[in-house]
Amino acid sequence: MVARARPVYDAPMVSFAVLLAAFVLGSIPTGVLVARARGVDLRKVGSGNIGATNVGRALGRRWAIFVLLVDAGKGALPVLVCRHFLADPWLPALGGLAAVTGQVFSIFLRGRGGKGVATSLGAGLALAPLPALACLGTFVLVYTVFRIVSVGSLAAVASFSLFLWLFHLATAPHLTFALSVSGLVLLRHRANLGRLVRGEELRA
Repeated sequence: MVARARPVYDAPMVSFAVLLAAFVLGSIPTGVLVARARGVDLRKVGSGNIGATNVGRALGRRWAIFVLLVDAGKGALPVLVCRHFLADPWLPALGGLAAVTGQVFSIFLRGRGGKGVATSLGAGLALAPLPALACLGTFVLVYTVFRIVSVGSLAAVASFSLFLWLFHLATAPHLTFALSVSGLVLLRHRANLGRLVRGEELRA
């Protein structure tokens, strides 16, 4: 029995629709919805961030893990869809970037989204699993030393380009994703950097 080839689409409008869907998917504020269902306004708790770390402060570790996994899935899904159904080799990286951008500038929160770290991790794991796992190891190492999530997150995201090069996966689409995501995550951590300088950053 001959296996059927998977459909591959290369129409510009299909690509645009998928990228738009990835942005909308990334925009879904998982942490806010979970906390609201539990009777908590996440933006008025702890750091006010809508990500897994602040969910952990407000609701506990179990819900933090749930939000982390869902936010990571929002990054991975567009990458996998683009890779399997679209012809342009740039689209998996752009799909992941669209999801991260949606998470950072959520249309459901008037452009005030999360930090984009978990969504970046999910997209990175789908794009280049070994470099992304190395970034996760970097986070664990740095967090173990400093006990500050933001420091570990910034170190992990910033190291993705390096690990892409070390694993010989530094293609133009991958590097574009890595550098763009690093910029977005750094932008969203401006307040954290200020608190780090003043010695006021929250420890998890």
